[in-house]
Amino acid sequence: MASVTGEDSKKLKLYSYWRSSCSCRVRIALKLKGLDYEYIAINLLKGDQKSPEFLKLNPLGYVPVLVDGDIVVADSFAILLYLEEKYPQHPLLPKDLQKRALNYQAANLVSSYIQPVRNLPVLGYIQEKLGADEKVVWAQTQIRKGFAALEKLLENYAGKYATGNEVFLADLFLAPQIDGGVRRFNVDMNEFPLLSRIYEAYKELPAFEDAMPERQPDAPPEARA
Repeated sequence: MASVTGEDSKKLKLYSYWRSSCSCRVRIALKLKGLDYEYIAINLLKGDQKSPEFLKLNPLGYVPVLVDGDIVVADSFAILLYLEEKYPQHPLLPKDLQKRALNYQAANLVSSYIQPVRNLPVLGYIQEKLGADEKVVWAQTQIRKGFAALEKLLENYAGKYATGNEVFLADLFLAPQIDGGVRRFNVDMNEFPLLSRIYEAYKELPAFEDAMPERQPDAPPEARA
């Protein structure tokens, strides 16, 4: 990698792919916390994540990866917790332990269930074995199952946002997941009134809107339209 000096060397670097919901979570956090960062595009469709250079940062070959000086952190959940500890402005976790646990549960439901079963490798495998139509059916089925669980989890706690009237960790996971479900897989959100209402509230927040896939420098022209 090219060497950098001075202020550039101190700037946070985010290795990201425009359509990655995992990367989007981190982009939202960086914007909420007011942290300036360098966006380094990793084209997953072209295989940039398999390059020896990138695999030195994350041997698993996934985005996002955050570089903060000499510290390299891969995996969105780990990155978010790292940012929360080092940069406490705009806390991502509530002080109330019950709400904090609820945020962990919602975030984990997205990151451990919904997102992994509809990521690129899984969808590519299903398309190869069963065809493109089955790929979409698979994604829609898994997303709907996860959204139904989230509706039940949050029904007694949601306010304007997922766990009340302040933005916290769960919202960072929900926003890109709902956005992807709607835009990429045409999930009918009429089944999920609570998530639909929260999703509309996110659209009023600049930090969320600026982090969305179509706003990223590596988004193709057709996605920006």
